Amino acid sequence: MNNGSNGSRSLGRLFLQLRRLERQPQAFGNAGSITPSEIHTIEGIGYEGAILMNELATRLGVTKGAVSQLIVRLESKHLVTRSSYPHDSRATLISLTEKGKEAYQAHEEMHIQFYDQLRSQLSEQEIEIFEKCIGKLNDFLQK
Repeated sequence: MNNGSNGSRSLGRLFLQLRRLERQPQAFGNAGSITPSEIHTIEGIGYEGAILMNELATRLGVTKGAVSQLIVRLESKHLVTRSSYPHDSRATLISLTEKGKEAYQAHEEMHIQFYDQLRSQLSEQEIEIFEKCIGKLNDFLQK
């Protein structure tokens, strides 16, 4: 009788794999070695325009201190720039440099390739189920 233990073990292995991947830097275009948290920060900033530091922290679901540390690392890699917010000198705007935009685009391309591979192995119905399950798992883990 299957009481969910196979699924539970598979989920456990998946979490271990994700944790392992989360620690491994990758090259995104010519931007050099970027950690997953750095590329997700770049993704959170967005390709065009600028975002306030505190809005970025909210968008990423992390503290302002954590975002500040990430921004320092991204600045040292010449991927982002800081500027003063015109309406409040205490606030800081973050935007991507050209190198940061290249990393953003390379990351987007990686997502497209992932879904292309998924589509080659799964039916549309299986992809819908996969996405629904991922959404439910995400909701469950946010509680």
